[in-house]
Amino acid sequence: MKHIMMKTTATAALCLAAGGALAQEVTLTIESWRAEDQAIWDDTLIPAFEESHPDINLEFTPTAPTEYNAALNARLEGGTAGDLITCRSFDGSLPLFQRGQLADISDLEGLSNFPDFAKAAWSTDDGESTFCVPMASVIHGFIYNADAFDELGLEEPQTVEEFFAVLDAIKADGTYIPLAMGSADQWEAATMAYTNIGPNYWKGEEGRQALIEGEAKFTDEEFVAPYEQMARWSDYMGSAYQAQSYSDSQNLFTLGRAAIYPAGSWEITGFSDQAFFEMGAFPPPVPAEGDTCYISDHTDIGIGMNADTDHPEAARTFLEWVASAEFAALYTNALPGFFSLSNAEFEVENPLAQEFISFREECESTVRVASQILSRGEPNTWNTMWVNSANVLNDTMTPQEAAADLQQGLESWYEPQQD
Repeated sequence: MKHIMMKTTATAALCLAAGGALAQEVTLTIESWRAEDQAIWDDTLIPAFEESHPDINLEFTPTAPTEYNAALNARLEGGTAGDLITCRSFDGSLPLFQRGQLADISDLEGLSNFPDFAKAAWSTDDGESTFCVPMASVIHGFIYNADAFDELGLEEPQTVEEFFAVLDAIKADGTYIPLAMGSADQWEAATMAYTNIGPNYWKGEEGRQALIEGEAKFTDEEFVAPYEQMARWSDYMGSAYQAQSYSDSQNLFTLGRAAIYPAGSWEITGFSDQAFFEMGAFPPPVPAEGDTCYISDHTDIGIGMNADTDHPEAARTFLEWVASAEFAALYTNALPGFFSLSNAEFEVENPLAQEFISFREECESTVRVASQILSRGEPNTWNTMWVNSANVLNDTMTPQEAAADLQQGLESWYEPQQD
């Protein structure tokens, strides 16, 4: 809390210098794509900040997720955007900084509370400038019906071999669909399958950085192997999974018809409200006993300052608060499944969220493999990964074909992969 004390002392000094006059009250508006968080901001976060900063008012003014990028760009260009900008990670926000629309906040004291991998999501490629404070990540793994596991005498699998033994046991019993997973919407195949289990094969950041540097290719075994595992999933995904949407999969699981859900931690709040059974979670099983575990601990959301705000000092005061231990605890517990990236220690209240965040104690963290640099050209690597991952699940593309297509697309525009 040292930085807050320093701010308070500085504020007091300014007031004395001005003859004790109160600072002018200002209102800061916050741009965001997470309209579903309105109540969290209105009922928890804003009151907590305003209590300790009575001269700064906050207004949370979100836009629908599908409209956010276009609407934000238009407001920034027209000079009507909010003072504070909620930031998508990596290339989702870097262009805003490059156009001078997000301020450089590299000297913000609170940034020292975050590990380098967290700040990298909102920094320039060379790491010289940071333009958003990390707010939260989402962690990937598997959510399971703990009642079903107890009923069938199953335990959380640690290795891939144990994972398929569990799936076989669930399938043989016949009461539950083993995996609540469909391929109709495609993005889940890349997000909750390939980049969920993949880091265990390509060793997290080691493999991701090797792709960026041109020292590894998608056709290397460590990038093909996750697809080889996924090709086996179709035997456990239930009938007509090719037509099964994301919401269908959610419903299958929360209605108790499926035993395991390949998951992102953002499901925690909805599942906790809807499921009538006890749930547990386990990280992606490792290829072999004794292997290091890696998780997709994906830097998802940050917040920065509009370079044209009329209230830069107030905006920086708010960003310092976002970087504090107080905010880390409030945000993580108000929105279970979105985990602060801060080094601060605090108690996580939701039991399922506790399980997900505990993965960090046993596994190394990484981010989605194509999220930084590798999807800047055409064909877009991340979008291709959606299609190819779904095709592998649908058995319309072999693991080798999916990997070769990713590599061919990347090589067509990314110079480090052309050597």
